[in-house]
Amino acid sequence: MCSSEEADLLRLEEVFSTTLARTNSLILQPLLLADPEPSDPCGRECLRLLQQLHESTQRLWEVTEQSLHSLRQRLYHPPSMGLEALLLLKNADHVLQAHVEYIKSYTDCVVMQAFQKVSKRRSDYWRSQRKTLRQLLSWASSEGSMGTMLCQALSQPLTQHVQKYVILLLSLRDTLDEHHPAQERVMHAVTLFGNLESFMRQALDQAVTTQALWHSLSSRVRDVLCTPAHRLLQDSQDIPVVVTPLRAERVLLFDDALVLLQGHNSHTFDLKLVWVDPGQDKCVLHILTPEEEFSLCTRDPQGQVVWRWKVTHAVCQALRGKKDFPVLGSGPESAVPPDCRCVAYTFRSEGRLYQATYEGDWCRAKPHGKGTLKWPDGRNHVGDFCQGLEHGFGICLVPQASEDKFDCYKCHWREGSMCGYGICEYGTDEVYKGYFQAGLRHGFGVLDSTLQASQAFRYTGHWERGQRSGYGIEDNNERGERYIGMWQADQHHGPGVVVTQAGVCYQGTFQGDKMAGPGILLCEDDSLYEGTFTRNLTLLGKGKVTFPNGFTLDGSFSGGTDKGLYTQGVLDTAALPPNPSSTRKRQLGLGAFPVESRWQGVYRPFQDFVHSGCPGELQEALLGFHVQSSRELREPQEYLCCDRSHPKDCAGSMEDILKELLQHREPQALQQYLRKALNNPRHPLGKLLRTLMLTFQATYSGIGANKHLQGMAQEEVKQHAQELWAAYRGLLKVALQRQGHTLQEEDVETRDLQVHGLLLPLILPSFYSELFTLYLLLHEREDGLYSQGITNLSLFPDTKLLEFLDVQKHLWPLKDLWLTSNQRYSLVRDKCFLSATECLQKIITTVDPREKLEVLEKTYGEIEATVSRVLGREYKLPMDDLLPLLIYVVSRARIQHLGAEIHLIRDMMDPIHTGGLHDFLLTALESCYEHIQKEDVRLHHLPGHWNSRDLW
Repeated sequence: MCSSEEADLLRLEEVFSTTLARTNSLILQPLLLADPEPSDPCGRECLRLLQQLHESTQRLWEVTEQSLHSLRQRLYHPPSMGLEALLLLKNADHVLQAHVEYIKSYTDCVVMQAFQKVSKRRSDYWRSQRKTLRQLLSWASSEGSMGTMLCQALSQPLTQHVQKYVILLLSLRDTLDEHHPAQERVMHAVTLFGNLESFMRQALDQAVTTQALWHSLSSRVRDVLCTPAHRLLQDSQDIPVVVTPLRAERVLLFDDALVLLQGHNSHTFDLKLVWVDPGQDKCVLHILTPEEEFSLCTRDPQGQVVWRWKVTHAVCQALRGKKDFPVLGSGPESAVPPDCRCVAYTFRSEGRLYQATYEGDWCRAKPHGKGTLKWPDGRNHVGDFCQGLEHGFGICLVPQASEDKFDCYKCHWREGSMCGYGICEYGTDEVYKGYFQAGLRHGFGVLDSTLQASQAFRYTGHWERGQRSGYGIEDNNERGERYIGMWQADQHHGPGVVVTQAGVCYQGTFQGDKMAGPGILLCEDDSLYEGTFTRNLTLLGKGKVTFPNGFTLDGSFSGGTDKGLYTQGVLDTAALPPNPSSTRKRQLGLGAFPVESRWQGVYRPFQDFVHSGCPGELQEALLGFHVQSSRELREPQEYLCCDRSHPKDCAGSMEDILKELLQHREPQALQQYLRKALNNPRHPLGKLLRTLMLTFQATYSGIGANKHLQGMAQEEVKQHAQELWAAYRGLLKVALQRQGHTLQEEDVETRDLQVHGLLLPLILPSFYSELFTLYLLLHEREDGLYSQGITNLSLFPDTKLLEFLDVQKHLWPLKDLWLTSNQRYSLVRDKCFLSATECLQKIITTVDPREKLEVLEKTYGEIEATVSRVLGREYKLPMDDLLPLLIYVVSRARIQHLGAEIHLIRDMMDPIHTGGLHDFLLTALESCYEHIQKEDVRLHHLPGHWNSRDLW
């Protein structure tokens, strides 16, 4: 059964629907027709606002009709529809939204005085409609202007309608039982429309106050501030304030901006970028904005409280992007604005950020967090910010004069400058990968040009304040040269070595990119010049040439363009031919560049990182990041993209790395851990190893693969092993300190055991290719003689070779062969000591000197086992028996470049093996190698009837 309150609601909705329809036809439509195409901006803005009001009126009428329809359904067919199904109760929020939209549209028109301005355009028409308007406003005064009457006609019906809504809904609530199904919905509707009544009253008051404000401002200021969105919340004429240090005659607080007025000038601050700091003085309110800081000083604490309350709530409202409902400051959201916000802002003050637009995170008026800076000239910076400065990882794009050319900086920043690891790709097609400090290249880095560049080059080495300085390697493809040595102010300066593609090497002292003073020149054939040079490396002045055959030429040298080389001196031919091993051992750079100081620029960032306690925020600045090359990108905007995550390579956070390190301290576990860490480029040890590999390749591969640099390369690998062990110990120390423990100091002997026994075998494969190539070149002549000896000895069948090598016949393993006696002595080939031969051939399958020595030990064991089997008893071979048998096995194993293998083992083996079995066996292998080199001579001194056929 329907109540009288429901019938009253029905009549109320019918009256309101009719009023809306009449208002639309009698007022809004004529207002829209007053000037359908105004020419002035103000007229166009008023017309736009009236059109919005017309549309919101139409939506409000449609919602009212829907509510009216549901009420009629309820009244005329009560059994089919419960009270809770009324639109006004079921969908009260929808009905409320239509009212709020109408209020906003109406108050926008009031603020801009749209009714007064448009009504003047058809004043005759509105005078004729005054009687009709009085009928709409029968309850209101007919005094006042036409604009005032229009305002009343469009607001009073809604105000009365909402008031009656609340009254009727309250009455309806009183008629319902406590457990009625519609009770909760009625209460919700009562609350909503009660709040709407308060909100509407506040909105109308603010609109009228704002409209009145414009009359008190100069036309210049009014033109700037007068917008439909503005609502005046507080005026310093009501509660006076003094602004310091800025000068302002008047302060206006709008719902979206804080405005300071000084004469005909206004300074507007977006409330989204206003932070309020109450300060210690109860009469002072400190205001923070992106470019200004100032204070509002009131006469008494009460005034400061009002201003603070108004400003903080207005900031909250502006950040939410909507007005508080039901009234300002009463919303459910926090009344304290967050310190961190995400807003866009364009800087206006002169300075580094002039005209730049920042969009991103802010904290207390400073860019802080993730954000993007864009300048009008096309510069862009996207990345991390801290207290207004670029800080953390960022990508900066700087356009060049030529079209579609950019300098792209992808690196870490500290307090506004590049600092840490970075990758810079320049519009000139040059790429720098390395470290920065204060915005300049500083520390270790690689500057590389493209192969297509007119002057292709690469520099790998140290930088200081943006210039090449310290130890570095430069490849000049145009001249086919590599410079290895010291730099200062972007020039060769100090001791240096020049290696050419022709195999010629220079070593001397450079100054201003040119060699100055005495130096040496080494040719590929081991010819040696010691003396002075011209600045373009031409022999000039006193010098001495030592030829490969031992002859020396001591005198003065000179030369000119196209005139060849002239000399005047003494040629000495009486000297004995030099020992090939002595000329071969001539090495460059050993004394000029102490190994411990060559790559300090690589070690130092890791040392500093460890000394600072391995802070996680600096992990990426040290280790670098994975980035897509800009040369692969098609659109300029894509330069700002950077893939910095590599799941397969990710070693985790520093905390995880240090925790894992503590769990692997036992010898076997430590070896496995170090192998894993060194293979991971995102681990500090793995990153350090890869950087050292880069420097090694830059120095000793390609043009630099010269035998005279073998000594430098060998000692560098050993030094790298020591530095990597020190880096591991540094990480371990930090990990223990975080657990409250200390790391026990290790003595030199213990350190050397760990370096040579544990770490060197793990890192040697990373350098082996370039290192072994240098050994090949250095021992090429010896290995050539060895290869010829192997070729000659391969002509012998087994029995003849054993006889030739003076192996005692009772040690010949012929009874192991399933052949006749005659076959054994005449046809046997590559069958004797086969197990030992196959074992020795495995020496080339590993790069670890320790494993190579173990192969040699197993080979010795196989030889002894074969002899013991032949003799039928255990037998220990004396040196006189071992050497010929080992020569036999070596000759049958046919290992290429055995000299290079032996010398690499000797140089890189663990000192712990010195004087032991491994040292003894290696010495025996060296003797075999030297013996085989001389076999060519021995074979030529055999009786004249010897030939290869007789061997069979």
